[in-house]
Amino acid sequence: MNITTDSCVIRGRHQVGVISQQLNYQGTGTLVRITRGGICGSDLHYYQHGRVGNFMVKMPMIPGHEVTGYVVKSDNPGLAEHQKVAINPAKACGHCKYCAAQQENQCTGMRFFGSAMYFPHVDGGFSQYIIVDSAQCIPFDHQADEKVMVFAEPLAVCLHATYQAGELQGKKVFISGVGPIGCLIAAAAKARGATEVVCTDISPRSLAMAQQMGATLTLNAADSDFSPYLAEKGYFDVSFEASGHPASLIRCLDVTRARGTLVQVGMGDDIPGFPLMTLIAKEIRLTGSFRFTSEFALAVKWLENGTVDPRPLFSGEYHYSAIEAALIFAGDKQQAAKVQLTF
Repeated sequence: MNITTDSCVIRGRHQVGVISQQLNYQGTGTLVRITRGGICGSDLHYYQHGRVGNFMVKMPMIPGHEVTGYVVKSDNPGLAEHQKVAINPAKACGHCKYCAAQQENQCTGMRFFGSAMYFPHVDGGFSQYIIVDSAQCIPFDHQADEKVMVFAEPLAVCLHATYQAGELQGKKVFISGVGPIGCLIAAAAKARGATEVVCTDISPRSLAMAQQMGATLTLNAADSDFSPYLAEKGYFDVSFEASGHPASLIRCLDVTRARGTLVQVGMGDDIPGFPLMTLIAKEIRLTGSFRFTSEFALAVKWLENGTVDPRPLFSGEYHYSAIEAALIFAGDKQQAAKVQLTF
């Protein structure tokens, strides 16, 4: 089965457009007609800088890893034609030691949508049609709002972060940096039973979104008084650092109580002069959080049943042919949180 499909392609810094290509479906895996996709920070980095970290765009690459669509054909009898699906963008190798331990996010052969980690690069989901492993397709109800279901991947990231912190029932939680990920962490923490969810950021707009997403209190990072949270070796049981900024991490260390937990979610550069003695003396458990494992299916379920409502983060949509305009708007953090493409 041959299909001509349009795809959004990034060629390097400030080079983006739409190309047509041929797909040949031979009955293996699932052929999905993509209907909607969310623009992520990594997509913006590839567009704005031609790279994400050390991964540089060296050839044309289809971006996008937050996508939904419907089944056209599948080798899985459980995936009927026209079934709506959210696509898990992570395809683990299935046989390394991490996959064997159900730690697929650490897979040594991971193929993740829209990534320049490998050469040739791994194409993403910003395309009218895509062929994926059937296990990557997570069905959802036809009545569910696709604008909502596109949030499955970022919500999965946030769910994984909350599970890295352990039990949250009855806990006091602090979140520093409330862009879309910080806001979704707030919603997930609240849903998992946190009694206090205090969020901080320098953006009044971000703080307003955090309040809509479940924050019990918001504090401007630039001029609020944090002293009540510093007494007696800190106040919060769990802190999430979601900005990647050094000052944000240090504040998390300061306000987390002795023997509390700090989850590093935001990506950033190394921090010279990291206050290691604070970490040691307060016996704070510092853990990283990277992507997700089984949380993707849980994210689909929570969005489908309304446990988390991400709509306060939705900033607008563009037809895929206007991909550059969509990327420019998504990069304006004074106006946009999450921008989606329609196919």
